[in-house]
Amino acid sequence: MAAASASLSTFSSLSLHTTPSRFSPFQSQSFFLPKPIHLSKLKPITANSTTVETTFFDNTDPEEISTFDPPERPEDFIEPPSFDDGPLESEDDIAKAYEELYGPAYSGETFLGNDIYTMDSKVKKTTGFGKTKKEKAKDGFDERVVQVRRVTKVVKGGKQLHFRAIVVVGDKKGQVGVGVGKAKEVIAAVQKSAVNARRNIITVPMTKYLTFPHRSEGDFGAARVMLRPAAPGTGVIAGGAVRIVLEMAGVENALGKQLGSNNALNNARATVVAVQQMRQFSEVAQDRGIPMEELWK
Repeated sequence: MAAASASLSTFSSLSLHTTPSRFSPFQSQSFFLPKPIHLSKLKPITANSTTVETTFFDNTDPEEISTFDPPERPEDFIEPPSFDDGPLESEDDIAKAYEELYGPAYSGETFLGNDIYTMDSKVKKTTGFGKTKKEKAKDGFDERVVQVRRVTKVVKGGKQLHFRAIVVVGDKKGQVGVGVGKAKEVIAAVQKSAVNARRNIITVPMTKYLTFPHRSEGDFGAARVMLRPAAPGTGVIAGGAVRIVLEMAGVENALGKQLGSNNALNNARATVVAVQQMRQFSEVAQDRGIPMEELWK
């Protein structure tokens, strides 16, 4: 019994008088608990205190309904006319304003004198089974597809598949244009490229023998195209996109050669650049101020 009581006293003394750790945050209770504040030391806030600003509205009633009292108009005041009182705009005025803001319409009609071509197909309804059939716009331009390629775009979720089409349009009377379009379907890509080609129409200078007036060369990117006039009966001696552009323009006697890249789009645009550098003899004579007969002297 004496040994048991001695062990209990020793254990109780150890448990009660255990010293805290050197780095323990609980060494003192004052570290966490704030010191008590006596209420006798607090000062009440009074109206005469300099730290409080009090505003009194003696002359206003918060329950009173306020009314708006505008100032009087001067004697020489003239009221502006209302928007609805003015003259009504005609449909032509509205179409002109729309064309100035957003450009020409797809219908091919212009109200500002711009050179516009029909850029969309007309929809013709058929009687059989209620189906609709798209009819090509009869604007005098023929279409030739130069190339259709499948292109992919790498995005976060994978790859997006599209089709790129190159189309050349022309009336075979000196007007030709090259366009390119991209869509998820081949038909939509061809339609887009045809619209783009009609927006980039140029005029090809030609002589009465349906050939070029002089030599010319054009560059676009890495493609380089050489164009030469030819005698009647020669035909179009060219290949690739150059031949298609010349045929759609109405050129019957010419020589063409691709000197650089084999890219169809760049060669077609290089042909357009070479054609734009050509000039008629009458234009050169008019710029020099001499008759055309003196050009060959």
